[in-house]
Amino acid sequence: MSATLTAAPPVRYPPGDLAIWIFILAELAVFAIFFASYAFARMGDVAMFNEYQATLDKGAALINTLALITSSYFVVRAIAAIREDQPKTSVRWLLAALAMGALFLVVKSAEYAHHFGEGVRLSSNTFYMFYLSLTFFHFLHVVLGMVIPAAVALKTHQGAYSASEHTGMETGGVYWHMVDLVWLILFPLVYVMR
Repeated sequence: MSATLTAAPPVRYPPGDLAIWIFILAELAVFAIFFASYAFARMGDVAMFNEYQATLDKGAALINTLALITSSYFVVRAIAAIREDQPKTSVRWLLAALAMGALFLVVKSAEYAHHFGEGVRLSSNTFYMFYLSLTFFHFLHVVLGMVIPAAVALKTHQGAYSASEHTGMETGGVYWHMVDLVWLILFPLVYVMR
């Protein structure tokens, strides 16, 4: 008896579409400029940056860090499920990732509401100008990052992705991981580094 073996489609490297990698490199360059500007401004007045950094909610930032790391894990599981031709499981993992993204947005919005209630504005001082600019720019990336998995989950539910064709899902996953990577730099830089 001879068994017929079906070869799994080869995994592409890098995963996703080439255009997303070009876009991600451009985005990372913009964030790198922001981060470098923050670091240089901080060197000019370390005491002021430390004073106002102490007003930030590190607990909320830690919750957000865990939410984004968890969401990235869920996206990885979604891609693994579609590679195994399990679209329903893949959709469930994507919805779980979206829930973690929503948690991030809720926690961050509560942080903003607290600061705005205390009278914090972009013009308050250099630290708050960077804090609000950097975190809100990232916030917008999380919003876009949530639109992408939502669209991918819908397309997966409609049967657009399978074990043999899931480049769109990988592309969305790559973008989501970039959003998480930026937060993993932003969190210690703005909330922790003294």
